Amino acid sequence: MADTTETPGITVRPSLTADLLDRIGRSAEHVVIPLLALIVSGCLFSLFLLALGKSPVDFLSLVWRGGFGTSFSWQNTLVRSAPLIFTALCVAIPARLGLVIIGGEGALVLGGFAAAAIAIPMIDWAPGFLLLGVMALAAMVAGGLWIGCVGALRHYRGVNETIASLLMFYIAVSILNFFVEGALRDPSDPNKPSTRPIGSDNMIGAIPGTDVHWGLPVGVVLCVLLYLLMNRTTFGFAAQIAGGNLRAAQAQGLPVGRLVVVSCALAGACAGLTGFFEVAAIHGKANASLIAGYGFTGILVSFLARHNPLVIVPVAIFLGGIAASGGLIQRRMDLPDATVLVLQGLLFLVILVSETFYGRFSIFKPRSRTR
Repeated sequence: MADTTETPGITVRPSLTADLLDRIGRSAEHVVIPLLALIVSGCLFSLFLLALGKSPVDFLSLVWRGGFGTSFSWQNTLVRSAPLIFTALCVAIPARLGLVIIGGEGALVLGGFAAAAIAIPMIDWAPGFLLLGVMALAAMVAGGLWIGCVGALRHYRGVNETIASLLMFYIAVSILNFFVEGALRDPSDPNKPSTRPIGSDNMIGAIPGTDVHWGLPVGVVLCVLLYLLMNRTTFGFAAQIAGGNLRAAQAQGLPVGRLVVVSCALAGACAGLTGFFEVAAIHGKANASLIAGYGFTGILVSFLARHNPLVIVPVAIFLGGIAASGGLIQRRMDLPDATVLVLQGLLFLVILVSETFYGRFSIFKPRSRTR
């Protein structure tokens, strides 16, 4: 029988109580520290604005109006949030194994290029649903193989995954430029090197009544599915064991190499899917516009969400709203559009610093009491 402490009318199991308090403390810690990081980032950015002679209150008001104040603002925010959800997943899934992948932008670029390239010979004869299905599959395979290679290099050759994924981003951009400016260039567009357009009839439409494409609900569903995979399956449990203690996972006979490669491949497929939606729902073709920085902003989204797929959605919407307000801030405050990038950079730095504070505050730790 478990040890119990009896009081008049109440029987308490100390082990169960301590476990519950521990879970509550950790959950509170994962909420409070990111919120404090946001507040500190806001204070630092306010000092930056004051140094420029600008009002932080006006800036906050314009962010609200440009990102969330009207129906048009909300739709603009949601359009920008969709790619952030996918690229954040590219960071969050490998993070469960202790891997830091920052090259999701490369998988995005290569996925978008693969989707556009495979569509070229099919445009004139394939029905729209078949064309889009093949494009999505090609994008996921290209992105999955790209980041999967990073995982293989990490496990089998000991190559640092952060450096490898970043360097492979530049290789992906070079591959895109090589083909878009060469063999696959559309001669009818002399101004901007691009692949042949897939055609307006083959584009992914918007959700009825909105200007938001279907990539957003797909991203939300994908977050739920990956949350269940990483938290409710043996694969996710094994990944967390490997991420928490690699030697213990190997001692238990877990296939660590396969876990690393598969997790990275899943992450790359998510980023590749971003490229598909950028081609099929936004640009209609592959060109340099695919290099929009969504992969790097997704890093911030994932870290701010503590690599939790369910929390990624609201965080992506939050940062998408900040990005959507950039144009309004530029016009009303006479600040460059890149001002929001300064804010994102401060957020990222403070979030990284805040990682060192987890587990250091006694208020979040349960206190065992004996009587």
